[in-house]
Amino acid sequence: MDSSRRAAPATDAAAALLGRLVELGVRHFVVSPGSRSQALALVVAELEERGAASVHVRIDERVAGFTALGIGRESRMPAAVICTSGTAVANLLPAALEAFHAGIPMLLLTADRPPELRGVGANQTTRQPGMFAPSVRFETDLPVPDEIDEDGTGAQSAMLRRVAEESVAAALGAGTRQAGPVHLNLPSREPLAGEVPAWLGMPTIELSAIEPGPDDVPVEAPPAAPDPSGALYQGGGGIGEANQPTDPDVDPHVLVRGPRTIVVAGADAGAAAETLAHAGGWPLVAEIVSGARFGRNLVHGYRSLLADPDLGGRIERVVVFGHPTLSREVTALLSDPEVEVFAVRGPGEPLNLNEATTAVDAVIAAVGEFDREWFGAWMRASRAAAVDLAPAAPDADALASAVPSERLGAISAELGVLRAPIDRAALVDAVWRATWPHDRLLFASSRLVRVADQLLAGKKVPVHANRGLAGIDGTIATGMGIALVSQSGGVAGVTRVVSGDLAFLHDVGGLLLPVGEQAPRIQVIVGNDGGGTIFDGLEVAQTATPAAMERVLYTPQAVAIDRLASAYGWEYVRATTRAELDQALTGPVAGRQIVEVALAR
Repeated sequence: MDSSRRAAPATDAAAALLGRLVELGVRHFVVSPGSRSQALALVVAELEERGAASVHVRIDERVAGFTALGIGRESRMPAAVICTSGTAVANLLPAALEAFHAGIPMLLLTADRPPELRGVGANQTTRQPGMFAPSVRFETDLPVPDEIDEDGTGAQSAMLRRVAEESVAAALGAGTRQAGPVHLNLPSREPLAGEVPAWLGMPTIELSAIEPGPDDVPVEAPPAAPDPSGALYQGGGGIGEANQPTDPDVDPHVLVRGPRTIVVAGADAGAAAETLAHAGGWPLVAEIVSGARFGRNLVHGYRSLLADPDLGGRIERVVVFGHPTLSREVTALLSDPEVEVFAVRGPGEPLNLNEATTAVDAVIAAVGEFDREWFGAWMRASRAAAVDLAPAAPDADALASAVPSERLGAISAELGVLRAPIDRAALVDAVWRATWPHDRLLFASSRLVRVADQLLAGKKVPVHANRGLAGIDGTIATGMGIALVSQSGGVAGVTRVVSGDLAFLHDVGGLLLPVGEQAPRIQVIVGNDGGGTIFDGLEVAQTATPAAMERVLYTPQAVAIDRLASAYGWEYVRATTRAELDQALTGPVAGRQIVEVALAR
């Protein structure tokens, strides 16, 4: 090795840590530039130059955090966020909280001043160690690098490689099944950067055996009919995945026949919920964000049916996958101490609303006949509750009629359909119809996701939503992260983000893409009703004065979204009719596009 190189302990330490992360499968690094983090940033730039990693630069750390969240959501591998010290670190907290509660792997690499500068009034310095303590799977405040490593075999490099291994394992949920964020606080002294060592990227030790996360298992196709021989399923379905066989070392819970049972699929449940419902012959209540909203056992209009004493009132047992959050009816059911609830463990926060829920790693539908009367009653009610949102088909006979009045009447009716203003139901229906398995769909925590959940029929498409804490922040950035991963390697498809206007405006910074970075194919569909109309349907609307509602809850806004699109370099489309919306959603998308749909309050 050339000992004359301009070396710095911070850079050699960064090379050991980041190089090992890449060896372990971390491919995406989201960087928010800063002086204290320059060694980390320069090393990942070198890794990108060598084709070993993808780097995404974001000036806003909150945007960076949610971009990493989207990458982790789609890939089920952690992306690493790199930032400087001070308030930069605090801006990662919203994404870290969502990742913790939803079970999304993520690595937070925060540069810091050395310990002697903490608590003495030094510039850009605060107490970073422990900042994420309640909401990380693993954290450590690393020692200040003090070694120049000429060949990558020094004690400091070995220690940092071990930390990288432990961090990736913890982020993937090794040993606990709970994936989530990991925080590595990385203090350094000047010089803050030197030349990147030549040994970066050279394998120096064997890869450790990291216990796989809940999604790193083989996939089987779901059975074609209820399986009387029994079936074994576990949680952590993930986006677009089918049934997952359980680890043979896990002792599964056997769901005996007899109790009147339904399967509930919440956010991120995955296809395993549908497969178990199918195998057991049980009704499936699947939220629109579950990834399980398909199949012959799917219940339409589930909210009214759960409120029906002859159906919901007779439920004796519930098997839950994922994190249900979209309806009070499901929450009430899972909070009922008289109902036996089994929650299949996934990568996120455990569920126990009735303080008597049984957490299980896997479930088996026992051998035997399923309850045909119970299943049949639900399916009949489901068919009656289904809503057909498709526009009326043209009257072909009248359009071809030789009678002028009939033909003109049919033409007028067809034009009326095409020119009809768009309401929320038509908006979510149009997006749902335009989205296919090679696409990705992300719902913001806006009023539109609840409309979609109430009305849309079954369809097996990959759906995402940040429902760990159901915040409105970071929606666009999350969608960008999902798009970056799902379209890597030239894979086809469009990522669509369905958002209300306030969730959109809350994450305007997510629209910024640095010059030189390849833009993914992404559509942000904004239902703009001029404020937070979700409050109109809450109890507060019955008690607050109109003036107070308008001032502190509704949050009226009149932002020119077309000008925002232009400023950030996005294509802009305004759709005022169903025909215009369908055209925007089904036409070719080459890059970033905002589709604004005006909605009535």
